[in-house]
Parts: sequence; structure tokens; C-alpha cells
Amino acid sequence: MTLAFLGDAVYEQLVRERLVLTANMPVKKLHAAAVEKVRAAYQSKAVDVILPILSEEETEILKRGRNATGNTVPKSSNPIEYRRATALETLFGYLYLTENNNKRIVELFDIIWYNVNLGDGSYGEREDTNGS
Repeated sequence: MTLAFLGDAVYEQLVRERLVLTANMPVKKLHAAAVEKVRAAYQSKAVDVILPILSEEETEILKRGRNATGNTVPKSSNPIEYRRATALETLFGYLYLTENNNKRIVELFDIIWYNVNLGDGSYGEREDTNGS
């Protein structure tokens, strides 16, 4: 699906920006951290996190992306995770192309960043907002 193609780029850029702004580490480690957050298993978990707060229209876009045919599943993923990841990317692509929705993209991304467990017990790094 074309929207997933665009959404993949939008989502990956957000991941890379957040890592650069919050993680002081060598490029090799930045790359590994980015790969972890853009892989299908992580994005599939992200769908579970944001699904309860999506509008009816956003949920419909997500479902259309999930049910798109013709997906070739990479060896590093399973078909269910891959279709759910495609759904998330479709939603991000749709929101990117819809006027004035950058705020919503960032809102959803923040929820994903701070609430999806990486499997090792860690989440996205919270920025210190109290000045200490």
C-alpha cells in the first residue's frame, strides 16, 4: 500500500530524530536502537498501545492498511506482526498527507515511544520536564 510506503519514512524519521535528541551514543548504537523501534514486532505492539485512542476514521485507515494484500513478509517477522506494522505505517502516511495533522502524528508517536516495551524491560527515554 502506497500510504504505508510513505508512513514508513515518516515513522522512521521520527524515531531517528527522537534518538538523536535523547540518546548520547555512537552512530552504530543509534542505528541498532532505530532498527529495534522500526521493526515489525515493535510496530505491532505500537498498534495495541494507540488503538484505544484512535478516532473512528483513524481506526478505519489502520484496518485498511492491515488488510492490504500483496505483502511479502520478511524472514525477520511473522505475517501477523508484519500486517499490523503495515497498518501503523499506513496510518502515519495518511496523517502525513492530511492537512494539519503533524500534531496528531507527534501525539501518537509520543504515546508509542513512552509506552511500548522493547522486550528488554526498557521504554523510550522520558525527557526531564521538571528541570532537575
